[in-house]
Amino acid sequence: MRDKTRMNSAAPGDRLIRAGAIVFFAGAVATLVTVAPLLLGTTPFPTYMFGLSMLMAVGFVLAGAGVLRSAAAGRRQARAAAQASR
Repeated sequence: MRDKTRMNSAAPGDRLIRAGAIVFFAGAVATLVTVAPLLLGTTPFPTYMFGLSMLMAVGFVLAGAGVLRSAAAGRRQARAAAQASR
């Protein structure tokens, strides 16, 4: 099976995982930027900036959905290979 699979081929769910990682890190940066004024004693950012911190959760959910989609595709592929070998 290894000789038939391209090393650079994208598996199902890979794009969701990458998008989730990007959104998660954008949310992490937004969280650091939002919390920094509170720790430094300066004027805090407006309330909507705290909403941007929720991007971390959105990114985590996107990446989790990509992992589940990738696992489901792997199970389908294994099931098809098992039935083909019978």
